[in-house]
Amino acid sequence: MTMSNFLHMKRVRSKTLLPFSVIHAASQGDEAAIRCILKRYEGYIRRLSTRCFYDAAGNLYYFVDEAVRGQLEIKLIESILKFDIIRIA
Repeated sequence: MTMSNFLHMKRVRSKTLLPFSVIHAASQGDEAAIRCILKRYEGYIRRLSTRCFYDAAGNLYYFVDEAVRGQLEIKLIESILKFDIIRIA
């Protein structure tokens, strides 16, 4: 597989929706489904919780703020559990 094919697959995969069954199971409290959703948004959460700082020499460093990452994951889990699915036939 070439690098361009891999990047294309990654873009396509990121645009696909989570299956309804996973969303429904997660909203009912299924731990595996919640983990699946957390895994899906892992990169986005990591990007949101990335911080930068400069050392005494002026060098720039990036790091993931684990406290912020944890808060974002908790907020996502709370939102999943509060999510009310209205199925329209």
